[in-house]
Parts: sequence; structure tokens; C-alpha cells
Amino acid sequence: MKLQDFHVERADWARATEREALSAIRLEVFVLELGVPEPLAFDEVDDSSFHLLARDGHGEPVGCARLTPHGKISRVAVRQPWRGQGIGVALLRELVARARAQGWTDIQLDAQLSAVPFYEREGFIAHGDTFEDAGNMHRAMRLDLAHDDAGNTGSTTAPDLPASTRAEMAASRLQLLAKARHRLCIYQPLLSADSYSSLLELAELRRIATSGRGADMRILLHDPASALRDNHRLIALAQRLPSILKVRTPLEEVDLAYASAYLLTDQGGYLFQADARRADARAARHDRAAQAPLMQHFNEVWERSAPATALQPLDL
Repeated sequence: MKLQDFHVERADWARATEREALSAIRLEVFVLELGVPEPLAFDEVDDSSFHLLARDGHGEPVGCARLTPHGKISRVAVRQPWRGQGIGVALLRELVARARAQGWTDIQLDAQLSAVPFYEREGFIAHGDTFEDAGNMHRAMRLDLAHDDAGNTGSTTAPDLPASTRAEMAASRLQLLAKARHRLCIYQPLLSADSYSSLLELAELRRIATSGRGADMRILLHDPASALRDNHRLIALAQRLPSILKVRTPLEEVDLAYASAYLLTDQGGYLFQADARRADARAARHDRAAQAPLMQHFNEVWERSAPATALQPLDL
């Protein structure tokens, strides 16, 4: 997959700003480009579906997709200037991973004929006759989740660490820290008391920080002052090792509006929460293809962020 500056995040249809972003992409792609009647671009299932948004490095929405409660992928759309850059694949794989995490045995979709080869490359199999839907010809397609080899879906593997509860996320986070050697990237809008604060996690963080000349740990926090007031243990560690544990704060509005959180390791591991407030994540020990867009996002935000001056007065 070609590395581009984009990331995928969960979107909540009940939130007006996120609903408007999803709707704008559908109107542009389905209605204006494909000639689908506008009422058919939306339905009552939107309220109960799992939605994804792809955003570029400036936070602009460039792609969307959803997974319905009935186990069907639909409304997959990428704006024309961003096609062929891995966004459709990233959206699709995230929804497949979501379905697999829910324990579903298969997943369905209706593909336009021109898109059938794209889905076939991701393991979907076409079945039945072609049919018309909203003025375009389609084929029904299915992916067997009960028997498919997750490692054969393109260049990435499915998330292989459980992370659907806070306890699972903590256990997976500890596994990722234990496998890291010299470098970490941590993005947290808010640093909660149950993240990076257990004795075992701190022991791994100290090990990485003292692992040698290559040690480098970068942390992006929206509100480091709040974590300092709460005496968070990660902040205390960063103050003791400021040359290794570097903390920065985003400055731009688009970055401060980013609601996701993630951990990235130098072994290709990651833990990603689409919404940092929810105990619902995906994680893998080693999946550089899935990690790459997150690393790209982190590096972009890091460059336009400033050192966390709130941590400097103690000068420890």
C-alpha cells in the first residue's frame, strides 16, 4: 500500500459534525458522480451502523464506509482526488476487523461491477447474478470470516490482540510495550488514570527509555497540564527523563479536534482507539501496513506541535 498522509477514525452518526462529513462525501460520490438519487444515498440503517471516516493530514474528510448491524458493508466512498492511495483498502480492512472482533462468521456487500476485482483482492467472493441498484449494476459478494486466513488479506494481517474492553486494552498495551525495543509513539487526547500508569507498564517504559543510545519515546498530549495536576505516573517519568520521553502539545484546531488515541512501537505493533473515550480498540503485535497511516499522522502532528511547557517548571 502506498504510504499517504491519511488516517481512519470511527464516526458517530448521532453527532451533527460527523454526520455532515459522512453525508458530504456520499453526496459528492454517489449523487453527483454516479447519479444515484439523493434519497437512496441515506436510509434508516445509518442510525444503528458502525461508521468510519478517512481524513487527510489537515483533517478534511476524504472517504467513508459503514458496517450495518446485519453484517453488511456499504456506502464505501472515496473522493476522486484521493483514489488509488490506499484509503478504500484501509476502510475495508477496518470494517472486516470490526466484524471479526464481533464474532461474525461472514460479511456481505453489494459491489458495483467495476469494483468487484478490488473486493476480490481482499478475499471476497462474488455470487449470484448481476442486478441493478440505484441505476448501477452490482454483484453480491461475501467474505467467510469463519475459515479465511487473516494473513492473506493483502499486505496486512488482521488485529491479533483482544482490545474490546478496558481490561483487554490494558493487557494488549502491556504486551506491546514488552515487545518494544527502543522507540515508542503515544498519542493521547487525554491521559486517563488507567493508561500507562500501572507498575508493570511503567517498568516497561523505563526499560525502553534506558535501552541505549537509540532510545526515543515521543508523546502527544492535548492537555499535559491536566495530567500534571493529576500526578500521572507517565508525566513523572517524562520529567525525570526529558531527553528520552519527549512530550509535545498540538496547537492547531484540527489536531486538537482529533478524538482518537494510539500506541505505536518500533516492532510494527499498534493499539488504536477510534474514540479515546470508549473502551473499544484494535491492536496487533506486528502489522506495519496498518501502522503506517497512524505513524504518518503522528509525524505530521508532531512537527506542527510545541513542547509541553507545562511540564518544564519542575525542571527535574
